[in-house]
Amino acid sequence: MRYLTFSFQRLMLLCCLFLAACSVKPPHTLTNIDVSQASEANAWEIQGKLAFRSDADKFSTNLFWFHDNTFNEPQDELKLTTVIGTTVLSLTSQYGLASIDVQGKTYTDSNPQQLISRVSGMQIPLNKLPLWITGQVTDDDQVLEYNQDGTIKAFTSKDVGEDWQVKFISYQQQSGANVPRLLQINRADVQIKIQINQWQALAPVINPI
Repeated sequence: MRYLTFSFQRLMLLCCLFLAACSVKPPHTLTNIDVSQASEANAWEIQGKLAFRSDADKFSTNLFWFHDNTFNEPQDELKLTTVIGTTVLSLTSQYGLASIDVQGKTYTDSNPQQLISRVSGMQIPLNKLPLWITGQVTDDDQVLEYNQDGTIKAFTSKDVGEDWQVKFISYQQQSGANVPRLLQINRADVQIKIQINQWQALAPVINPI
């Protein structure tokens, strides 16, 4: 399969990029909740900003991400938009399959991170971000430094080719939990910054019998 790569200018043309399913429809109704720790939330949504820089690309976008792992079957809706609301990149993943429709063709992969890399050329550790966004690490991550309150400050994360260097620059209280506000993620020529303006924990609505 022919690999597609885009400079920043070409990436902005992806505003015509949509998924076969434009939004994730969870199999249950979700409601806002408060939690004492972010790990208690199996579902959440965030709004913020993402800045990406590499030798080939440099851009900044608004970020929306809905994540639901309530039944251990992750479903995600990720959108990057410009300041005027134009969709730059939109990715939906559910039931083990991620799918993107672009320029009349459909691209699918069981690995959303590989799909974004193949279609856009961007190297983003998407598979690990759901944990990182909530101040947690994966089994492949090695914590290098903690803050005085016990929260993680810096760690390295193994990946194909070269490890990621990650820092939680600052934390904030959202939905009752202490979660990162600003993340810095670096590897070789790739620099990613994620600013989380709002993190909302979600849970299924329990209907009384």
